[in-house]
Amino acid sequence: MSEFVNKIYRNNTIIYKVILFLITTVAIVYLFPKGGQFKYDFNNGQLWKYDNLYATFDFAIQKTDEEISLEKKEIKANSKLYFNYKTDVVSKVNETFKNRIAILKVEDSLSITEINRLEVIGESIINKIYNSGFLEVASENVVADNNQIIALKKDNEVEDVSFKNLLTSKDVLKIIKINLGKEPYNYGQKSLLNILAGIVKPNVTFDELYTNKVIENEIGKISYTKGKVTEGELIILKGGIVEGKKLAILNSLKSESASKVWTDSNYNWIVFGYTILVSLALLMLLLFLHKYRIEIFENNNKVTFIFFNVFAIIFIQTLVIKYNADYLYVVPLSILPIIIKAFFDARLGLFTHVLTVLLLGYIVPNSFEFIYLHIIAGIVTILTVSELYKRANLFISVAQITGIYMITYFAFSIIKEGNASQINWDYFILFAMNGLLSFLSIILIYMYEKVFGLVSDVTLLELSNTNAKLLRELNEKAPGTFQHSMQVANLAEAAANEIGANSMLVRTGALYHDIGKMLNPMYFIENQSTGVNPHNDLSPRDSSKIITDHVIKGVELAKKYNLPDRIIDFIRTHHGTSSTYYFYKKEQELNPDTKIDIKNFQYKGPIPFSKETAILMMCDTAEAASKSIKNPTAQSISNLIDKIIDKQMADNQFLNSDITFREIKVIKKVIKKKLMNIYHLRVEYPE
Repeated sequence: MSEFVNKIYRNNTIIYKVILFLITTVAIVYLFPKGGQFKYDFNNGQLWKYDNLYATFDFAIQKTDEEISLEKKEIKANSKLYFNYKTDVVSKVNETFKNRIAILKVEDSLSITEINRLEVIGESIINKIYNSGFLEVASENVVADNNQIIALKKDNEVEDVSFKNLLTSKDVLKIIKINLGKEPYNYGQKSLLNILAGIVKPNVTFDELYTNKVIENEIGKISYTKGKVTEGELIILKGGIVEGKKLAILNSLKSESASKVWTDSNYNWIVFGYTILVSLALLMLLLFLHKYRIEIFENNNKVTFIFFNVFAIIFIQTLVIKYNADYLYVVPLSILPIIIKAFFDARLGLFTHVLTVLLLGYIVPNSFEFIYLHIIAGIVTILTVSELYKRANLFISVAQITGIYMITYFAFSIIKEGNASQINWDYFILFAMNGLLSFLSIILIYMYEKVFGLVSDVTLLELSNTNAKLLRELNEKAPGTFQHSMQVANLAEAAANEIGANSMLVRTGALYHDIGKMLNPMYFIENQSTGVNPHNDLSPRDSSKIITDHVIKGVELAKKYNLPDRIIDFIRTHHGTSSTYYFYKKEQELNPDTKIDIKNFQYKGPIPFSKETAILMMCDTAEAASKSIKNPTAQSISNLIDKIIDKQMADNQFLNSDITFREIKVIKKVIKKKLMNIYHLRVEYPE
């Protein structure tokens, strides 16, 4: 049992990657659409590149969303509006009028004859008002055209009437004035006017609820098909143009095929197929890391970070498609290569982006267009986005990426439509939104630094500030080492720029590479300002240990101050497995009869494993050795640099650095030029 546990412990990193691989695969497959894949790829306006296509089963021709939407609009536009005619209001008005007249006969001074005459006039006015109907104020503006025919519901009957026949408040007032006679009114006319004004109420109202119900019923009767294709019927010939009715039939066939494929009986097989494809893509990513980025592959934190970003992009894109496929291009996929490049390198960023886009091809409509557009945009992202710590760079890059999106979409549109008149310009707004959302990469980079403990160029810029606590302490305790580090940083930065390496990373690493010396500063010659060398009192082996220990102590100090691993790598590797050859030879001189093991005088390594760490090793050794030249000349400096770097190459110090002979030659040239500028002869000033 203990042996089994030990095996698990020894292989925990591999086991973790396997679990991460399986979880990510399952999660992505779960996001895939629950439908089968149509085996033909086609687009409007393109030639049919397959053999003659015949229907293998009967299916209905589906109407497009645009056609259905147009039918719904026509139904809404042509549907009658329903109004309620309230007969109870009329009855109540008539009853109230009779009561008021009866009171008038009893209490008023008017003669019975006059009151009877006013009663007849009042009844006539009420009949005229309610003959057509008195429309409430809130319903007056429901109809745009007064000549429109509406449906008037009176009790259990519905009759069609012209809207203009309904009376408004103004019409009612006009009827009353006409029937009362000319002004000025006498006492009896005023009494009748007061009665009518108090009792006449609107009795026609717009029935919105019933109207909407009728419209919904009519919409429910819409047929979503417009014909039928029978089994064996020719759909399209090879070389035919996919357009019009043929396009509608192909879309219907695609939809029907998906529903037929995705059944309970073959559900598991389709999921199995999806699993294989997703697994292959993720496996390619792992193999790429293992072959070309072994330091990332061996770091589970970094592998988790990459897998998480791949899944996050797919997840967000899936949500947008499910919500509304029209916003497909709003999702800023360019964020993925920006982030990967910010923390690692451009090659890994592009590789990860391409695999992610290929996986998304199973989810999105018009997959070829989507894949082509985003891969081109990803390439532009990798080529343009650099040095994010410079604020203008991201703005320029995002503008270029957005422009590429628009140009590529424009090209696809004119190919499909044959001209530029049918281009959907709304997509250009979506691309602009995509560009704006790409700026979120700055926030995400900051968050990822905190969550995953990674480092970006922005953080490197902060660390390279010489007022940083650790560098300020180095300057105070070991000023000679600090000046040496500054010189090495300048050399390394220039060399990195020449060969296209990360100049900000190598500069920051150079500033911190010798921080271990501040614990015993006087044991290093650059800090011995008094001329006293404490190594004179030590054995060569002890002296060598103090010298080599500055690497170990530097790593410990860096971890204490929470420096990123990418910076600590420079501290670990800047001497590789080289030796303190001076003390080795001195030990041989003191013990000529004893065989001295050079391993006792070697640094523990590891050797550099990137271009940046290799550059630092060359620049560090070259800068330190150049100070030993008593009378520096161009030739002596050149010979020294060649000797030092050739020795490092012979010792296989750059074996894991992924650096070429040509790049090493360029670095030599840069170092020589810089050192010659430092040690150039000056004019001797007169005393």
